Amino acid sequence: MQKHNLQCRIKPKRKWKSQGESIIIAPDLLKRDFTAARPNQKWVTDITYIQYGSTTKYLSTIMDLYNNEIVAYKLYNHQQTPLVIDTLNEALAARNYPEGVIVHSDQGSVYASYAYQTQIRNNRLVCSMSRRGNCWDNAVIESFHSSLKSEEFQYVKFNSLRDAEVAERVMTYLNYYNEERIQEKLGYLTPFEFSVKAA
Repeated sequence: MQKHNLQCRIKPKRKWKSQGESIIIAPDLLKRDFTAARPNQKWVTDITYIQYGSTTKYLSTIMDLYNNEIVAYKLYNHQQTPLVIDTLNEALAARNYPEGVIVHSDQGSVYASYAYQTQIRNNRLVCSMSRRGNCWDNAVIESFHSSLKSEEFQYVKFNSLRDAEVAERVMTYLNYYNEERIQEKLGYLTPFEFSVKAA
């Protein structure tokens, strides 16, 4: 090609954007400090998927880093913006609409969307995001999702599950996690026991 002065035509790289949404990236305010001195100081959130047969469910959760309690969750058939907004609204209602909470997520399009960011601002929350492609910046909630899958779904025949059973299993595990599963970080107490002891 050099001999005949030929050049390849290279397709330019395109920056991906979700359709019809503004992409808003927030700084990483946690910097991997997954501790909190009080409730509603730092929340972390993420989406994971649960696949069974030909069906996929998407689980969105919010965790309070004070005691690692799962404050809210939603299980939908999609991972679009309403999934994370509804999870956020549930968390706000459960905690009596606290202000100034740092809500940390990855840079996924649903979290960077105009609708989600507007909800953050309207409720006087503070948005924080992991650095791009760095799962360790949100390791606690990633670890929780991994535990849920391995402890609740690992030995299940996925092709035998139905929607109602998946939802029931998720709810059962979340209750177990908050009320029965001890954690070293909490002095070998459950999230519920830690809150009661600290009150």
